[in-house]
Amino acid sequence: MSLPKPETSRKLLHTRSIRVQAYERSDGLMDLEAELIDYKGYDFHRIDGMVNKAGDHVHDMTLRVTIDAEYTIVDAQASYAAAPYDASCMAITPAYRDMVGMNLLKNFRRQVKERFGRTAGCTHMTELSQVLPTAAVQANAGARRNRAGQSNADKRPFQLDGCHALSTDGPIVLKYYPRWYAGRQEGEQGEAAAAASPDMSS
Repeated sequence: MSLPKPETSRKLLHTRSIRVQAYERSDGLMDLEAELIDYKGYDFHRIDGMVNKAGDHVHDMTLRVTIDAEYTIVDAQASYAAAPYDASCMAITPAYRDMVGMNLLKNFRRQVKERFGRTAGCTHMTELSQVLPTAAVQANAGARRNRAGQSNADKRPFQLDGCHALSTDGPIVLKYYPRWYAGRQEGEQGEAAAAASPDMSS
């Protein structure tokens, strides 16, 4: 469902796009490449006096991490195609190799903020890294199910109770994961309603 059309006229100020692509490697590892692009909807003068035209990239950066089957980062590379302070911004790229050894599912966002906070990193590159954990899980979900087959049939799916739609007392879990459904069944709902009603027979 798309958003309703705005009722007030407006003009574009800023566009930010974030894209993550995941690649299965022949060595069994996975590459995640995250890209962030910013541009304005109008011309403006940069601090160096140059004019940045509408649509010209203000930020254009990519962060690639290679992870193993346990989501531990074994390689990390950062690069810029555009940055507001050019070489001064781009000089921070080697620092992001320090992500090696971090695990995307174990306090990753906190560790990144601690390691690359303020002058120790690039605000936008650090912000870009924050999308990696959920992107990795999403990318690996189908492959993990295929590899597991029925071997993990007795293991509760990790995604349950992870979001509104997958609440264990909701209709999606009842329909697709009935074994793990924790809500009331129709008969139970009827019994609960009867128990809550006053006894009119006395």
